Amino acid sequence: MAKTAIKINLDDMVQLRKKHACGGDVWRVTRLGTDIGLVCSTCGRRIMIARGKFNRQLKAILDSNAPES
Repeated sequence: MAKTAIKINLDDMVQLRKKHACGGDVWRVTRLGTDIGLVCSTCGRRIMIARGKFNRQLKAILDSNAPES
């Protein structure tokens, strides 16, 4: 079974399945690569999460900054 790649860009706003300790579940993408850098939109906490875990935890892409074609 082939997995589909999730297209995310820098500064996308994403919603994860689990809430942060502060109660927020909306994050801004700040780094892309093997690890994904996220900043909590509620408290400003920065985290790094492995791409595989990020793909499993992603619930929705709320605001995408994809370039217009």
